[in-house]
Amino acid sequence: MHSTGVRTTKPRSLGGVLASLLGAIAMSVVAGVLLTAAITPVVALTGAGATSAIKIFENLPDHLNPGELAQPSTLYAKKGGKTVQLATFYDQDRRTVPWDAISQYVKDAVVAEEDPRFYSHGGVDIISTGRAILQNLTNKNISGASTVTMQYVRNVLIQESQAIVDEKKRKAAYNDAMKQTTDRKLKEMKLAISIEKKYSKDEILLGYLNIALFGRQVYGIESAAQYFYGKSAKDVTLAEAASLVAIVNNPSQLQLDLPENVARNTERRNKILGSMLRHGKITQAQYDEAKATPVTPKIKPRRPGCSVAEGNYGLGHFCDYVQRYIRTDASFGATAEERMFKFRRGGYQIMTTIDLDMQAAGLRAMHDTVPQRIDGIDAGGASSSVQVDTGKVLAMVQSRPFSDDGDFLKKNPNYTSINWNTDFEYGGSGGFQVGSTFKPITLTQWLKSGNSVRDLVNVNGRTVQQQSFRASCMTDGVYSYGPWTFSNDNLGIRGTQSVRTTIANSINGGVVSMAQKLDLCEIFQTAKDLGIHRASDLPKSEEDPTKPFVPTLTGDFRDLSMVPSNTFAGVDEIAPITMASAYAAFAGGGKVCTPVPIESITGPDGKPVEFTRSKCSSAISPEVAAGVAYTLQYTVTNGLASHAASSTGVPHLAKTGTTDDVVDNWTVGASTKVATATWVGNVGPTCVDPRDAKTCERVSTRFFGNLMYADQTIWPALMNEADRKYGGDAFPEPSESALRVTTQQVPDVTGKSVEQATSALTAAGFTVVDGGTTDSAVAKGMVAKTDPAAGSAVQAGSTISLLRSSGNLAKVPDGLTGRTGADAQSALAGAGFTKVVLQCDTGSGKPDPGKDIVKSVSPGSGKEAKQSSQITLTLSCGR
Repeated sequence: MHSTGVRTTKPRSLGGVLASLLGAIAMSVVAGVLLTAAITPVVALTGAGATSAIKIFENLPDHLNPGELAQPSTLYAKKGGKTVQLATFYDQDRRTVPWDAISQYVKDAVVAEEDPRFYSHGGVDIISTGRAILQNLTNKNISGASTVTMQYVRNVLIQESQAIVDEKKRKAAYNDAMKQTTDRKLKEMKLAISIEKKYSKDEILLGYLNIALFGRQVYGIESAAQYFYGKSAKDVTLAEAASLVAIVNNPSQLQLDLPENVARNTERRNKILGSMLRHGKITQAQYDEAKATPVTPKIKPRRPGCSVAEGNYGLGHFCDYVQRYIRTDASFGATAEERMFKFRRGGYQIMTTIDLDMQAAGLRAMHDTVPQRIDGIDAGGASSSVQVDTGKVLAMVQSRPFSDDGDFLKKNPNYTSINWNTDFEYGGSGGFQVGSTFKPITLTQWLKSGNSVRDLVNVNGRTVQQQSFRASCMTDGVYSYGPWTFSNDNLGIRGTQSVRTTIANSINGGVVSMAQKLDLCEIFQTAKDLGIHRASDLPKSEEDPTKPFVPTLTGDFRDLSMVPSNTFAGVDEIAPITMASAYAAFAGGGKVCTPVPIESITGPDGKPVEFTRSKCSSAISPEVAAGVAYTLQYTVTNGLASHAASSTGVPHLAKTGTTDDVVDNWTVGASTKVATATWVGNVGPTCVDPRDAKTCERVSTRFFGNLMYADQTIWPALMNEADRKYGGDAFPEPSESALRVTTQQVPDVTGKSVEQATSALTAAGFTVVDGGTTDSAVAKGMVAKTDPAAGSAVQAGSTISLLRSSGNLAKVPDGLTGRTGADAQSALAGAGFTKVVLQCDTGSGKPDPGKDIVKSVSPGSGKEAKQSSQITLTLSCGR
C-alpha cells in the first residue's frame, strides 16, 4: 500500500540516518541482484558481486503458495427443483471471481495508479525501488516501492497468517506480515520474483483483485462492488471502478459506508482517474465525465448468520443446528474452535436436507396455535420431521423465532437462541418429558420377548410390589423392594384388556402389567438401540456428584432413568428430533438412523467435502417393527391418536403423550416415508416471584385456550404436506406370533387360601379378581372354585374370578348304597345332615331301617348340599 505522505515521526539522529543509508544501500544492491535474477538468472548467479549480495538472502524464503483464500460458507435448500440460499457465514466476505467477471476499468485503474510498469517488470520495479531508497533517506515510508505483485505477496502473507487457528500464532504472523522494515520489503521482493516466474501477469492481477481488503470484512473486488454499489464487478462504471480501487489504499479512511469518507474517497478516485488518463487507459472525455460524477454509494450489506434464514424461511433454529452439527463433526478438525474456524473461512457450499414446503406448512400451524408468549405460562412448541431410512431432517419448526444477538434478545423476549428440537450440544434446551409416547418402547420389548398384541393384561391402577419388576442388570435381579402405587389417567377402561387396546387408549396399568412380565434392563436397552437418550445430562447425586441419582444401564448421564414409571410415563427429558428418529424405525422395518441436516458439501474447488453422515443400524427386527406399526396404526384408527389420520389416505402410525397435570403434550408418528415428533408445553417454570425459586413451577396447559391440543394441529399439518410430496405405503403385515391368541388351562386352586390361589394364578399369567362368596363344602374362606372353572382353556392373561367358600355346605358321604338304612342315617348324621327321609323303592310300605338295604341316595354321594336340606334314602323294602 502506498503511504499517505504525512510525516508521523520525529527527525532522525545522525546515527539513525547512517543506519538508514546503509540499509538503503544494502536494499539497493540486493534489489538489483533480485531484479537481475528475475530477468537474467544465469548472469546474476555468475557475477562475484552478485554472489556476495545474494548471501544476504540465503535465509529468505524463495517460494510462496497463494493457496485457498478465505471465503464464505453458504447454506442452501432445494425448492421446486431450484436452489435457494438460506444463510452465509464468513470471517471475510469474499466472492472469488474469474478474470472475465471483472470490469476492464477496474484492472486499468489498479495498474495505472499502483504499478504503471506492471506488465514490463519481473515483480520488482527498479525505478520505484530507487525512488523508495531516496524516500527512506529523507525519512519517508519505503512502501512506495511495492509493485502490484509485491502487494499481492503481502496480502497472501496476511491471509496465511489469518488462516492460523491458534490466536497467538495468528497475531504474531499477522504482525510479521505487516512490519514496515527493510527485511520485510526484501522478503516481498524475493517472493514477488518467484510469483512472477510461476504465474502470468493477468493471473497475478486477478489474484490481487480477489484478495484485497476493501474495509470491514469485505474482501475482493466482487464483494466490494456488491457491497458498496449493489452490482457485480463486471458492471461497474469507470467512476465506480476508480472509487472502489481508491478504497484499497486506506480502507478505514476511504470505505464508502461511512459518510465522512466520501470526500476523501472522491479525492483519491479523481487522482486514480488522472493516472488512467496519463497512461492512456481512458480518454479525456471519459475522464471529464467520470470526474464530474459524484460518488454515490448504494450500500447493500451481505448479512451473515442465521437471522437471514429466520427472516426468509423461519429456519433460524435449523440453520443454527447445521452450524453446530459441523462444530461437533471431527471431519472438520480436532477441536470445536478449529471446525468453526474452517467453516467460516472454507468457502463450503452446503446443501441442507430441509424441505421448504414442509417447513412452511409446519410454521403456519405452529404460529396459528402456539403464541410466542402467553401470560401465566412459559409456553413453547417444537416439531421435527425426519426421512425414514435416511435420517435426513426435513423440517424443524418452533413457536419462537431465532436470534443469537444478545442485545436484541434482551429487548425482544419473543425470540430465542435455544433450539427446543435438539440435544443440548446442538443448541437445544434440556429436552422435555415425553409422557406416553414412551409406551411403544415397552411394546417393542413385549414383542421382542415373543408376546402378542392380543395378549390380555390387567389395565387397572393398583399397588404392586417393586420386586415384581425383573431387572437382570441390578442387584438381586429385581428393581427394588416394597409397595408402589400408580394410577391411570384413562379411567373409562378397566379390568383385563388386550395389549393393543392398552396402547391405543394409553392405559398405564396395562403397560405396568407388561413390564412385570419383561426385564427392565432389556426394555431400556431396546430404547437405547432405538437411539433414545436424554437431551442433556441427568441431574447428579448430592452424595456422589460423579454418578446419576437414578439407575441407568451404564451410568452415562445421557442414559434413560431405569425406573418402572418410565416404562409408561416417559419421565426423562428427550428432544423431539430423537423421538422422531426412533419412530422412524417403527415405520422403516426396524432401521434407525441418526438425524443429519446436510445433504452434501462442496468446497470452493468444486470437489466434495467429507462430513459425518447419518449412521443407520438395525435396532429391532422387521417382524417386531411390523408389530409395533400395526398397533400404532390401530391407535390412529381406533384410539387416542385419531387426529393423526392422513387427509390423503396415506397410512399413519402415531402415539400421543401427556405428562402429569398436562404440562407437556406430544404427538409422535410416521408414514413409511416421514416421521414427525411434535411437542407443545412448558419451556421452563413460571415464577410467581422470580426472586424465589420455590414459587417457580411448570403449569398445566389445560387452562390456556387450546394450547393442550396444539400438537394435534401441528403434527397433521406437517405430515399431510409430507404425504402430498412423498406419499406412503401400507405398513408390513405383522407376524403371526404378534397376533396369535394364546390359550392355557386354568389351574385348580380349590381349597387354597385366596393368597395362595392368587399367587398361583398370577404366576401363570392370569389376572385375578375377587368373585365374592359361594355356597361350598370347602372350609369357610378358602377358595371354593374359579370362574372360568379349573381345567378350562382360556386366553392367556384372562381375568380369573376367585369364589370363596361360605362353609355352609357338606358333601353327601360316599358308600351309602348297600348299607342298611340305619347305617346310612348314622353316616349322614355324622356328616351334619339333620333331615334324612327314608322311602321304599316300591312306593308303598313302611321301610325297616335295621333290615332294609339302601338302594339309592338323593342328592347322590359326593354331592354338596346344605346340612339343613333333605337327604332321601330309597330302600329295598321287605326283601
